[in-house]
Amino acid sequence: MSALRPLHLAAEIGGPPEYAAAPYVELARLAEYGALDFVTLRDSFARPGPDALAVLARVAPATERIGLVPAVTTTHTEPFHLSTALATLDWVSRGRAGWLVDVSDTPAQARLFGHRPAAPAEDLWQEAGEIADAAARLWDGREDGAGIRATATGRRTGREEPRPAGSEGAGSPVRGRSAVPRPPQGHPVTVVDVTGGHSVGTAARYADVVLVGATAPERIGAVREELRSRAAGHGRDPDTLRVLASLTIDLSGGERPAEPGLESASRTTAGAGGPHYRGGPVELAELITAWHRTGAVDGFHLTPAEPRRDLERLVNGTVALLQHRSRFRTFHPGGTLREHLGLGRPAGQYTLAGGTA
Repeated sequence: MSALRPLHLAAEIGGPPEYAAAPYVELARLAEYGALDFVTLRDSFARPGPDALAVLARVAPATERIGLVPAVTTTHTEPFHLSTALATLDWVSRGRAGWLVDVSDTPAQARLFGHRPAAPAEDLWQEAGEIADAAARLWDGREDGAGIRATATGRRTGREEPRPAGSEGAGSPVRGRSAVPRPPQGHPVTVVDVTGGHSVGTAARYADVVLVGATAPERIGAVREELRSRAAGHGRDPDTLRVLASLTIDLSGGERPAEPGLESASRTTAGAGGPHYRGGPVELAELITAWHRTGAVDGFHLTPAEPRRDLERLVNGTVALLQHRSRFRTFHPGGTLREHLGLGRPAGQYTLAGGTA
């Protein structure tokens, strides 16, 4: 392991839309075999097939340790329904849920929902932060272990009664009470991608894991310092932020020798969808090690260019080599996603010292 901090690895398992769950189960199990922290599944209102939350709810009982992080679009989405679905995923997975916060600024999708026009990205990300705050209040609306009715009376005790969230936001105010017991992790892990730049403020205030797309560790290091500074300004401990470099990986380069003169050249380039790496599994292991040693990143979030081919080469090639070199663990350190990431379980914000509220 690095002398600075443990290495964290995650992967995207999306690709061409699938209506059956089997392909996603297969990829999640492969990532679990490699002891990756979590898998993500990107989503949008325009993507056909079941939404990412539904897909990973099906993947949950078919896996045991891997964290499950669906993309969730906060625009045009009710905070109550969002928090309920994520709490349910955390219960179904026994504490392995997270969510990749996303927004929608597409006019066509705004017209589809009809209740308001499209808004600038800055406004949408401010709203996303308000919804993240409302979700946390709803999750904390029940005390740990509450929610089981007394058999004799069918009523809850006063201690178990859910509390109203009391959240007022520019988008959808929340005044109701949680319908689901507090999640096993307290709060499912919040992941925010700041590659576009508009989401940095939201990430600094609410994210547990931040994804940063860049072609060099120095650029990520600068973003990391900004995030830590802003997090401290919100009263957060900056050491609770996990910053992962985000790369799309094409491991087909290992099939043939490098072109003459390019053997030692950088294989990371800027692409339309973010930074891309093209090369072999061994070279990727060396890149991951080099970037992690700088201290600029806590790990990597890797999106396979071809899900089945590249994830298999990532796990059986790159990850296996990192494990052999004692750079990455060979098993999951705990049962929950927060434990994988070395993050504590947040206390309920309505619980006072001594266990009363």
